[in-house]
Amino acid sequence: MLSRFAMNFENLFVLEMANNHLGNIERGLKIINEHGKIVRANSVKAAIKLQFRDVDNFVHKNSKDLDERYIKKTLKTKLTENEFGTLVREIQNVGCIPTATPFDEKSVELCQKFDFPFIKIASSDINDWPLIEKIAQTKKPVIASTGGARENDIDNLVKYFNNRNINLAINHCVSLYPTPDEELSLGQIKYLKDRYPNNIIGFSTHEYNDWSSSMLMSYALGARTWERHIDINYNDIEVSKYNSLPEQIDTWFNYFHLAEKMYGNTDDKRRNIKEAEVEYLDKLLRGIYAKKEIAPDTIINKDNFNNYFYLAIPLIKGQLSCREILNGTKIISKIPKDNPLMIEDIQGPLKDTEFSFRLIKNRGLDY
Repeated sequence: MLSRFAMNFENLFVLEMANNHLGNIERGLKIINEHGKIVRANSVKAAIKLQFRDVDNFVHKNSKDLDERYIKKTLKTKLTENEFGTLVREIQNVGCIPTATPFDEKSVELCQKFDFPFIKIASSDINDWPLIEKIAQTKKPVIASTGGARENDIDNLVKYFNNRNINLAINHCVSLYPTPDEELSLGQIKYLKDRYPNNIIGFSTHEYNDWSSSMLMSYALGARTWERHIDINYNDIEVSKYNSLPEQIDTWFNYFHLAEKMYGNTDDKRRNIKEAEVEYLDKLLRGIYAKKEIAPDTIINKDNFNNYFYLAIPLIKGQLSCREILNGTKIISKIPKDNPLMIEDIQGPLKDTEFSFRLIKNRGLDY
């Protein structure tokens, strides 16, 4: 049973195998194994995705001889259900999540038969409602790529799945194969995140120049699921520019881990400040020094502070700093000219509150 995979789109990678098996099971198994090694080495959560078509009915019977690339490729790469089953089992064996993009209603039934934990909707089908309704009937989580979809199309899709309580992730995608850097439009990740705050937003990419920069940028913009086409060098078959080889996927995963580290572990509250950082910044604080001799019982406020004191470094342990200029502070000791104003020299809450007293006593330089 494939349902043992708990489906959570957060930090999920989808490796799109498409038809790179070229109708050849041996080639397909090699793609799965080589990329599975990279997935395991990087300890990431990854799916390897197939494409399902009911080929005999997907292409009209009177159009099967047309010299059209999409039609020819669809017919040439046809696999049987048993052959797909062999690939699905191998995806499981290498520790990845098997899934598929179904392009017709009968292929959705095959996704159900294999018990895939989620289903992918291609950009071309984002408003193919007979197909979408069939997918929704499975109640399985869905990832949809937006490609050239209009805003209204995406709104309708999100509303449809949200109303049915079906988990939907939305991938920013540019349907240019390959996609040059200047066409990536990574700002769309933020747009989608702002417009659909209750959905995981991802990035499905067909770029070919870089496997690092867009990962760092997309993570920072809020993408939390990613998709790329994969392939291998095998039998001198040319690899399309938009496909990624295992070593490139390895780079991609490495930069994901780097992005995680750089981003930190929280973006909804103030971070925990390291003690070393506090100590460093405390050394940069200006301390309060007497401008002239100051008699006991002098009351300090913000209006007369500059008459009695000046600020300078270093800050000494136990000395008041530029942070502690409080109205109504009473001086209780004689402070000679150019001497620091110490916590013991005042009366008031700074001295009487244990937390602030201990903080002031422990920061700054020993002098």
